[in-house]
Amino acid sequence: MIEINSGFLPLTDAAILIIAKEMGFAEEHGIALNLLRETSWANIRDRLAVGQFEVAHCLAPMPIASNLGLTPFATPLIAPMALGMGGNAVTVSYDIYEKMCAFGYDGQFDAAIAGGFFHKVVMDIQQNGGRKLNLGVVHPFSAHNFELRYWLSSMGISPDHDVQIKIIPPVLMADALNAGQIDGFCVGEPWNSLAISKSFGKVITTKTAIWASSPEKVLAVQSDWADKNQDALQALLVALVKAAKWCSSKQNFEKLAQILSAEIYLNMPAELVLGALSGSLSSSVSIDTDHNLPFLEFYNNAATFPWQSHALWLYSQMVRWGHLEHSAKSAEIARSSFRPDIYRSALKSTDAIIPSGNSKVEGALKTRTAVGAASNTLYLGPDGFFDDNVFDPDQIDRYINGQTSV
Repeated sequence: MIEINSGFLPLTDAAILIIAKEMGFAEEHGIALNLLRETSWANIRDRLAVGQFEVAHCLAPMPIASNLGLTPFATPLIAPMALGMGGNAVTVSYDIYEKMCAFGYDGQFDAAIAGGFFHKVVMDIQQNGGRKLNLGVVHPFSAHNFELRYWLSSMGISPDHDVQIKIIPPVLMADALNAGQIDGFCVGEPWNSLAISKSFGKVITTKTAIWASSPEKVLAVQSDWADKNQDALQALLVALVKAAKWCSSKQNFEKLAQILSAEIYLNMPAELVLGALSGSLSSSVSIDTDHNLPFLEFYNNAATFPWQSHALWLYSQMVRWGHLEHSAKSAEIARSSFRPDIYRSALKSTDAIIPSGNSKVEGALKTRTAVGAASNTLYLGPDGFFDDNVFDPDQIDRYINGQTSV
């Protein structure tokens, strides 16, 4: 039995790692998986960098940032697997929600509609001499930060001038909203559900509504450890994909919610955890989207595949918001941080349906579409951005040059 230590944060999208342990998938493949809960992404980053974790539940942009030298410990990391797609929401305080409603907002989660009314509130506050709104995200190098900025800027709101974005650990988001320290946040579950259940705020849009089928968490692995432990890593990936398939089955949702709710994991009532799995938050607010995609996807739609086009889009946002200058070398470092070759090698002898390519044009699929795969038929999409923009990784220079910081 090979012992592997993995860090995780108390989030619903840590489910694949937790189920791999709790349902015996890891043990079945010779892995003694030790799960160690942390309170912030900075702690996950640092403990992974100094070798206290071999692998970790990690924000998708973090391995890229580490490899580009943008973190305190520039430890080479790889992401050989994604841990699902979707799962975030944008929640605002009741005061902001009521201001939106006063302008005519009717509660739709459509990103363009909600963003339009949020823009009206931001501009109204500015024109009347009010303070800038404070919005929370979990880390500078997070999909939360980049998707929130993308959404705001597409609606004509400058993330750096019209509002203030603050870094807050997920576990503190709901309390920070209640205390008035922030006016809204973008965070994963179950922290939106907690805010709703305590009447601290209301959801106005979701990650899936902003960018359908978009990246969220990955399995981050120290490059040196991966090179020296190839068999162990491949065994772990097989176990995790089995866990992902189990997590995606509706018949397992109640048991999954019960397992995740345990004190050692999310320490949250099972009914709050169940919401993100079954299509509602706090068992009352529907989170269905026009894309007809799950709020949180663990397995289908190639949800565990580490698309290099996802890595490059995240990189493009690092450039857009001033973290580094664009260069062909930096883009290649970002692209190669995600390792579909390792994923493909590990899963080739299983029944997993694996994409035949490493990248795709993001935003090109407006409907569910059959695409090329190593075996059988793989269905992808829709994967569109809410503003109908398209990201072609082969045209990254043009894409970056066309971005504005607002």
